[in-house]
Amino acid sequence: MSEPVDSRPNRRSHNITAGVARSPNRAMLRAVGFGDGDFEKPIVGIANGHSTMNPCNAGLDPLAKRAEAALKAAGAMPQSFGFPTVTDGISMGTEGMKYSLVSREVIADAIETATQSQFMDGVLAIGGCDKNMPGVMIGLARMNVPGLFCYGGTIKPGKWKGQDLTVVSSFEAVGSYAAGKMSDEDFIGIEKNACPSLGACGGMFTANTMSSAFEALGMSLMGSSQMANADSEKGDSVALSAQVLVNAVRLNLRPRDIITRASIENAAALIMATGGSTNGVLHFLAIAHAAGVEWTLEDFERVRLKTPVLCNLKPSGQYVAVDFHKAGGVPQVLKMLLVKGLINGDCMTITGRTMAQELEHIPAEPRADQDVIRPFDRPMYAQGHLAILKGNLAPLGAVAKITGLKNPSITGPARVFDSEPAAMEAIMGDRIKAGDVIIIRYIGPQGGPGMPEMLAPTSAITGRGLGESTGFITDGRFSGGTWGMVVGHVAPEAFVGGPIALVKEGDSITIDARHQLIQVNVSDEELARRRAEWKQPAPRYTSGVLAKFARLVSGAEKGAITG
Repeated sequence: MSEPVDSRPNRRSHNITAGVARSPNRAMLRAVGFGDGDFEKPIVGIANGHSTMNPCNAGLDPLAKRAEAALKAAGAMPQSFGFPTVTDGISMGTEGMKYSLVSREVIADAIETATQSQFMDGVLAIGGCDKNMPGVMIGLARMNVPGLFCYGGTIKPGKWKGQDLTVVSSFEAVGSYAAGKMSDEDFIGIEKNACPSLGACGGMFTANTMSSAFEALGMSLMGSSQMANADSEKGDSVALSAQVLVNAVRLNLRPRDIITRASIENAAALIMATGGSTNGVLHFLAIAHAAGVEWTLEDFERVRLKTPVLCNLKPSGQYVAVDFHKAGGVPQVLKMLLVKGLINGDCMTITGRTMAQELEHIPAEPRADQDVIRPFDRPMYAQGHLAILKGNLAPLGAVAKITGLKNPSITGPARVFDSEPAAMEAIMGDRIKAGDVIIIRYIGPQGGPGMPEMLAPTSAITGRGLGESTGFITDGRFSGGTWGMVVGHVAPEAFVGGPIALVKEGDSITIDARHQLIQVNVSDEELARRRAEWKQPAPRYTSGVLAKFARLVSGAEKGAITG
């Protein structure tokens, strides 16, 4: 892959305010608070994902105010602008979920548009939901303007009858209740108590996966990714981030100085060690492309084979993000990986210090008084949990999440559905049995469009006690809250004629994570016959942002990117 052309002008010589004695630009900036002494200061954008539509982003405005004050104190001129957000937990299982991955591209475009059109010298981005983070990072990598990401913070765990709850508890409760395994009291109690504060989903789901991976990438401050939104240290961290960013602007330390092949490998290792979301694979393929870094599915598999799962975190473990933070968090895991030679300590970070320098004061071993972060001699799993599978069902690759499983392989009859609602009807109607392999297709990047997540059906399966005994395959995505024998991102997708489109009800399907295999046990001749009969369905959308996304988007094996 060739290095993208860096079209960013020299901001200090082309700053829209700098060196202009008389200009309408200056007149307009005076109207928003610039004084005579401000026109030579760096302009730093505050990209704010605040939204009252969801707890993930509803707590961002106070953090943006802290950033604004800290930027001014550090000698910069802050300029605030917003970007949209989609809350997966609210849109899950509806047509709205198709906009989730699309929003990643919209966010990247919005940040690029605002920053480049106003000649900003740096960008401090604050976000809380799943797609905020990769959207921001894609935009920063494209522009190569000094910038960093500030996580809005995690939610605190809910409590019901002594058990920690996350939003996924509510989805799993639906399946349990429908199966007659849960009382009215518990069903209502879980729903009312699962989300007790502001902040993003509390397990090692996609939001916490991406925020922690950005620490490993070097684009967020060390120790910042697992703080709770409600705690005062979150605001202090954002204020410190503002100071660090102003220094990066003065040093001209840019994202592509930090986002390299080695730093992406560090991030991938951290995702494996913490038991992170399958979405991390899709998003880092996209981030790598934006930064001009060569990175493929095979690189994730290479990292997986040498990296153990060290953290006992939900959805397949016991603990939540605030527990992880108290136990030492991302810095502790990174130091352990560094000591074992599993990450590169020479990578630059946004502070201007290397990863090894940032971790100097962190102990080499986790504390003995906790069970969230395991030592190397007692890992959760000896190898990473995100396996890249290939075979005649996914010749370009698929991503399997295999944590929490006693047996990471299954062969069983295909239960084929061309939509999520059809699959949910079968699950809730008790028509799925142990040993079945559920296939939901035509929901890939183009076919969905937007590659929606399948948290509702996988949670319903888990709630009905079938999480370990059924397989689940889709050309869509999975929530970071999903666990079980699940395989997503199947490529090529059904809409473009991938082999998943050719599977028939009852076909024998094999998922074998030990051998990185996913296949339909049908002869090549039979598949060829079926292919000759297959016809591409009409697009579900012909106008608007979903249609535009479907026309532009790449396959999942390339990160489902649009440019």
